[in-house]
Amino acid sequence: RRHKLYKEELNLTSPAAPLPLRPESSWLQFHLGISRDGLYPRSSPAVSRLLRDMQEFRTISADYSQDEKALLGACDCSQVVKPSGVHLKLVLRFQDFGKAMFKPMRQKREEETPEDFFYFVDFQRHNAEIAAFHLDRILDFRRVPPTVGRRINVTREILEVTKNEVLQSVFFVSPASNVCFFAKCPYMCKTEYAVCGNPHLLEGSLSAFLPSLNLAPRLSIPNPWIRSYSFDGKEEWEVNPLYCNTVKEIYPYSNGNRLLNIVDMAIFDFLIGNMDRHHYEMFTKFGDDGFLLHLDNARGFGRHSHDEISILAPLSQCCTIKRTTFLRLQLLAEPDYRLSDVMRESLLQDPLAPVLTEPHLLALDRRLQLILEAVGRCIDTFGEASVVANDTAQRQAPAVGRAKLGT
Repeated sequence: RRHKLYKEELNLTSPAAPLPLRPESSWLQFHLGISRDGLYPRSSPAVSRLLRDMQEFRTISADYSQDEKALLGACDCSQVVKPSGVHLKLVLRFQDFGKAMFKPMRQKREEETPEDFFYFVDFQRHNAEIAAFHLDRILDFRRVPPTVGRRINVTREILEVTKNEVLQSVFFVSPASNVCFFAKCPYMCKTEYAVCGNPHLLEGSLSAFLPSLNLAPRLSIPNPWIRSYSFDGKEEWEVNPLYCNTVKEIYPYSNGNRLLNIVDMAIFDFLIGNMDRHHYEMFTKFGDDGFLLHLDNARGFGRHSHDEISILAPLSQCCTIKRTTFLRLQLLAEPDYRLSDVMRESLLQDPLAPVLTEPHLLALDRRLQLILEAVGRCIDTFGEASVVANDTAQRQAPAVGRAKLGT
């Protein structure tokens, strides 16, 4: 009732005037900068502006994400890459046609995932999304969309700007007088799973949207090292140490960079402790050798005290790695460029700093050593020339290889 009166008072029920598209807007510049080398160039000024805009711009609308709507039968599911809907996330829109995925804080930074939790029922962590973006940039992969932390006023920046009546209906005031809301989906959709402001402010992560699927189509492909999403049973890779030989016989893993990109993704996931990489996505424009998008990293950084070696199966079973990746990992193991120190400094730029606790930062150094040891064992067995693939001589993508996006 208060929401309805608020809209009528400010005349928000009338159709909004069309907004012009500014070519210099950070969202558009970010989209135009996507190339076959990554989501953005090194030291991209557009990304710096985009992070700042996501921190500062006011929200003009809020809604459920498309995959959550798909589960409710409320959208065109052909436009959804990978439905999930288990965890609460919202799409926030800003001026300049900016759009970001908001994942609210559900777990405090110092809380570790319980040992008895399966990876597919783990919480999603907003700070893991933020830290994953910084780590991906430090590793020079540039495959995670720009992500930043922000404290959102859930009343003013979500409830009072949403036009979705279902989303409006799930807001309530808790006994502690905090404003809360929960998801409307087939799974964890009860007040027990709500997120609450304090009393209105709630921190979360904002991840910039990629271009729409109409402008830049993407494929969602099952990970060859997908885990079993049940309480019993194992996948073939978990019981067959020669599994990679089978993968190498299957196109597109039989030639090109696809397998090397899978190994990159496994290294990234091992460093953050993410066991939930069941699919990966690619832009169709860049063909079979295009880079893999490292999306949905909120199940990372759950347990700093445990290193899940099985995540490294693509590396340890295939015994191959890009030379550029290997050299970057070796550099980040040097005392002057220690990964934990570089991450700590990078994360200080985020408004929600400290994003990671010290044990999580130190776990990165420990896991990096385990990766280098795995590569060392492969080199001892097969020789460096066979293990380390030379990708340093690859040519830069020509102008025609860049994403051409309509406006």
